[in-house]
Amino acid sequence: MHRLAALLSLILLAVTAPAAAQSPIHRCIGANGGAVFTDQPCTALQATPVNPNAPSAPATSLTAPSPVLCAASPDELRQSVIDAFASRDANRLAGLMLWNGYGRGAVIADIRSLAELMKQPLLDADLPGGATPAPAVSTDTPPVTDTAPAAPSPGEQLVLHVAGNDGSGAPRELRFDLVRQAGCLWLRSAN
Repeated sequence: MHRLAALLSLILLAVTAPAAAQSPIHRCIGANGGAVFTDQPCTALQATPVNPNAPSAPATSLTAPSPVLCAASPDELRQSVIDAFASRDANRLAGLMLWNGYGRGAVIADIRSLAELMKQPLLDADLPGGATPAPAVSTDTPPVTDTAPAAPSPGEQLVLHVAGNDGSGAPRELRFDLVRQAGCLWLRSAN
């Protein structure tokens, strides 16, 4: 019996010894921005510690607002355009546009022109005449790419003024029709 207890003690010691001898692994971000895994503290390597279990940092006023994917009102759509310009994000602005009837080449060319546009400061985003968007063909069914939404009447536009890039100093004006389709407001180029 004494032998059995000694044998079990040795087995238990053999199983727990490697776990006790193993030092913790520190996850760090090195000076070059790459991930570093080490048995030394991150500060010893002049690296920044990363704790995967740490709660995320609280949102501050410096973080960008989350993009609106479906604007419900002209003011919300206007603010989304302003936010896209503030972050200089052409894809975010393109996500607010209705692309029905465009071919792939035309969309790519338009997004490239939006990227160039985003390099200029936005001076003003105006909804002349308290814009009320035209209803789409149908809001009860999913959008069909073959049918165009109803054309907006004059005054249902978002007018952007951006600094000109032609050297004259004159601002450039861009007009977008406001179109309602599938329960959302979209921009459609009116220029």
